[in-house]
Amino acid sequence: MKEEIVHEMFSENQVEERIVQMAEQINKEYEGKSLHMICILKGSVFFFTELAKRLTVPVTIDFMAASSYEDSTVSTGKLQMRKDLDEPIEGRHCLIVEDIVDTGRTLSMVKKMLLARNPASLKICSLLDKPSRREVEIETEYIGFEVPDQFVVGYGLDYAQKYRNLPYIGTLEFSK
Repeated sequence: MKEEIVHEMFSENQVEERIVQMAEQINKEYEGKSLHMICILKGSVFFFTELAKRLTVPVTIDFMAASSYEDSTVSTGKLQMRKDLDEPIEGRHCLIVEDIVDTGRTLSMVKKMLLARNPASLKICSLLDKPSRREVEIETEYIGFEVPDQFVVGYGLDYAQKYRNLPYIGTLEFSK
């Protein structure tokens, strides 16, 4: 049986400091406006709540679960909605909050679908960005950290539903 070993990449303090910096940037850009935050479930929940707590602009929240992977590690190219938004977004300033931008496939389909609903604006905020894996170009306005092509866990990111609750971000290694 393979042992799973997590190596810390970004400490809890580093993650918290970066979230504060991102919140300050968002507060400046949305000053005088209300912001509708859209959390992409499940991995973004930890980041989403920590970011939302640090925003000083009026905030409303909603949740969405979408995938283009079904039960595979390869995108099918079709968007599967597991949970759609509860509220309309027409005329609202919206911020999609994601845990990691990897290939960009799912997120680009979500963005296209949401833009068709006529929000006043739609931007993307991601805790992590893995540009080396990008297959579809997707503009991400707010990025916490850029990471190499390694399997990352913690702070909401999981491996087989494990490690989401780690207070830091780490890389997962399998020993023999």
